[in-house]
Amino acid sequence: IADITDFYAFPSPENPGHLVLVMNTLPFAEPSAHFSDGLIYRFRVRALGAGPADDPALFAVSEQEFTFDIAFLDDGESDPEGGQRGLCRTPTGDQVHFRVNERDATPDHGVRVFAGSRWDPFIMDAPATLNTIATGTLSFTDHASIYLDGKNVLSLVLEFDCAQILGASVARVGVVAETLSGGKLPIRIERVGRPEVKNLMLAPKQFDRVNQDLEIRDLYNMEDAFHLGDSYLGAYRARLNANLAFWDGLDSTVDWAPKADGSHPLTELVLRDFLVVDVSMPYQEQGSFFEIESAALDGRTHTSCGGRALNDDVMDTIFTLLINAGTGPTIRDGVDQASRPATRTFPYLAEPNPTPPQRPHHH
Repeated sequence: IADITDFYAFPSPENPGHLVLVMNTLPFAEPSAHFSDGLIYRFRVRALGAGPADDPALFAVSEQEFTFDIAFLDDGESDPEGGQRGLCRTPTGDQVHFRVNERDATPDHGVRVFAGSRWDPFIMDAPATLNTIATGTLSFTDHASIYLDGKNVLSLVLEFDCAQILGASVARVGVVAETLSGGKLPIRIERVGRPEVKNLMLAPKQFDRVNQDLEIRDLYNMEDAFHLGDSYLGAYRARLNANLAFWDGLDSTVDWAPKADGSHPLTELVLRDFLVVDVSMPYQEQGSFFEIESAALDGRTHTSCGGRALNDDVMDTIFTLLINAGTGPTIRDGVDQASRPATRTFPYLAEPNPTPPQRPHHH
């Protein structure tokens, strides 16, 4: 229930000057699934300045944080109206009340929230990706399909007025989604910034000569995305250097020349694991994901809003970046769009599938 399947952040296509944050949870959610009243669902936003020219992490993160905490007041059974009630605490301390599956919630204190079951918009041929890691050979085909297409997720959609909440001067922000245990001592259970960092870049153990037996993702999830602790930095770096080098070598050429200390040029950037969005730029699909980071790497000015839109085929961007540094042909996983694409009106994600595929049973 605390598993974050995906995280998206994009300027609203409906309301310019508003930012949309989407956290999808609970893979293979049944249409009747409930949000947990034992969790805090959190979005964190920080302004990003330009980092020092020699800083491989590229961005200077502001100390000021804007936090949205969403909690559910019951499991839905005690509510005579049927359906759960939720509460969003905004960075300004306001409380925005909403009901699960209520699509036409009116904005309150500059914030609008939707929570409910939705069609999973993620675009990726997962089996071919896992096979690529297992065999060391690119296993993508031209005509693939999304693994168990039509599965649902429990979706949280937050849209807010940037000038009202962040202030008029903030343009470029870093954003991250988290689930935490509720109660007096909230413990971070999972966090997500960029897509598939944990599964593609941190999970494979066989290439990492330093920590070959270490399941690193649980440690990584407990870290503060904006302030990594010192304890495991060496372990994260060793894992990323090894796995990023593996991805780079899949086309038998080294497109990311190692730095003087042997590290991969993307390691420090990947470690700063948050989506980067320019809220002053208009909504864009395709071509905006990772564009702000790429521009910073190239020393040029970004030309898009960055972030990640629901219909972005981000995996092709990631595979191409990792394998040929964007200098060769696009590396396609064979899936280019969801079978039910997102819309341009709140809450953006497609209606849930009434007959979703069943989760496979692993023996």
